[in-house]
Formats: sequence, structure tokens, C-alpha cells
Amino acid sequence: MGQLPGLRPRRRPRDGGEAAGGDVDLIDALDPLTWRTVAAWLHDKPSAATRQVGLQVVASFLRWLRDTDAALELLAVTGAHLDAYCEMARTGALTRTPARRPLASRTVARKRSVLLSFYAFAWQCGVVRHNQVPGPPTARNRRIAGTPPLAKEERRLLRQGVARLAADGRTAEAAAVALLESTGAAADALAGLTRQDVRSVTDGAGSRPAVITVHHGRDDVVAFPVSPLARPLLRVLCASRPAGEPLIRRPDGRPVDLDWLRDALTDAALAGGLPEQRARDLHPRMLRATTVTDLLEDAGALPPPRPNP
Repeated sequence: MGQLPGLRPRRRPRDGGEAAGGDVDLIDALDPLTWRTVAAWLHDKPSAATRQVGLQVVASFLRWLRDTDAALELLAVTGAHLDAYCEMARTGALTRTPARRPLASRTVARKRSVLLSFYAFAWQCGVVRHNQVPGPPTARNRRIAGTPPLAKEERRLLRQGVARLAADGRTAEAAAVALLESTGAAADALAGLTRQDVRSVTDGAGSRPAVITVHHGRDDVVAFPVSPLARPLLRVLCASRPAGEPLIRRPDGRPVDLDWLRDALTDAALAGGLPEQRARDLHPRMLRATTVTDLLEDAGALPPPRPNP
């Protein structure tokens, strides 16, 4: 880690080090996959200063995790852990904070933003360790399981249908299907999106939008990269929805549900040119990812590992 520009470890005063040696050592002791993820994320930062901040925040969060649950891995935390860490920082309850002093709200917000950026990067790389546990098979689930998954060409037609729904003014349905197809998110996660969940996450090439969602029932904070097809749709919805209100809702203002999303999926499939029976057999659960790797099957792989110093 100390070989990255700006992160040469500082072992004693005025030794030329740029980052706390303890922070560097803590990250270097991580398992290889987690180490590569943190290193690649820091490497993509635009300056030495942002790398130093990123390293300090991740190291602080990792120490808190180990104090809270020594068995919990950095790539397996949930939104509840982020919330707890930020609340303890705000109230001065972090045991490793000097004098255990409360941190300013702006400082806590910056810490949260840094951590969300890291988990957005890790999610995009397909390495976040959130395993979904399937429930008992129902008759509907067995029928869905027997339906062939969408082929690449069918997904292309579905995206084409999304564009046609958008052209017809059906922005909410188009956005919902675009997000479903590109993220594999659950219906309740999509139904709960608000303006505050649409963020810009900085990467090495600049700033790109990402949707930050909370999975109901698990409180997992996850960052879904927004596809180019969905970006203008989300901009329209964000401009037309008050803060705190769902972005995706029915024309009469009522919340959407799984049946509404299934109808929108069928309409998009028909508009894109899928055969009618195939379009009516589609179900949102067919696009639901069961692992992070499934969510981002088209995402680029992590850079090759860098040698540990």
C-alpha cells in the first residue's frame, strides 16, 4: 500500500512519510482480495491528498469493525454498520477517536461519502460479499425457475423497449425496467428510491452517477452503477419529485409493487419486439441477482494485484 503515490508510511516524526504507518500496515494485513480492492480504489483517486483521506477513513472504519465484530469482513458489512459507525462518530463514542470527542456533522458526512465511494467501487467490481439466502420454493417460484433466463439479444430488445416506453412519456416504468435490467435489484428496493439515493461517485475517469439503495429486511447499503439508458430517466424523475418521495410511483401517486413492475417489464418487452408469450412469461425475479457477481456480469475485473511492500 505504501508504494501508492502519497501513501509512503510515516514511522516517526519528520521521516518523510505521508500516511500513518499504522493505517498502511492495517490495510496491508488484509486478505488478498480485499487488499486489491482497497488498493485499486485508492489508486484511482485523482490526488495524493484524496488517497490519504481514503486510507485514513477506511482504516478507521476497519478498526471500528474489528472492535465491534472481529469476524466481520470489510467486504461483508451492511448499511446498518455504516449507520452505526457514523452515529458513534457523531456522538464521540468511537473508542479510537482522540479524547473520544464528537465529530462535526460535516466531517461525519465526509466519512460516509468516502465509505460509500469505496463500497460503490467494490460493488462495481463484483466483490461485495452479500449472499442472498433463498426461501422455500413456492409454486410461482418453481414456474419462474423453469422459464429460460433472458439471452443477450433479448436483453438488447428489452432495453430497446425501455427507450420506446420513455418516448411515450412512461418515464417511471421505463426507469424501473432499465434499473431492473441493469442492476437486478429487488422490487421493494426500486420502489423505495428517492432523490437522495441518486448520487455521483467519483472514479478515476471523473464522476459517474450511482444509485444507493437499501435492501429491505437486510439493511444492506449497495451502490448500483446507473446504465446510460437510465441516467436521463432518473434526471427527469429527480427534477419532478420532492425530496424524500419515491422516484418510481404510479401515475396517481400510489407506491409501486411487484405486480406493477411485472406489468412494466412485460410492456417493455412487447415494445422492444419480444414474442408476446415470451414477454408475458417474464417476471422481475428472473432478473434478480443472487450474488454481486451476477449483478455486474458485464463489469470490468479488478486490476492485477500489486506486490505488497
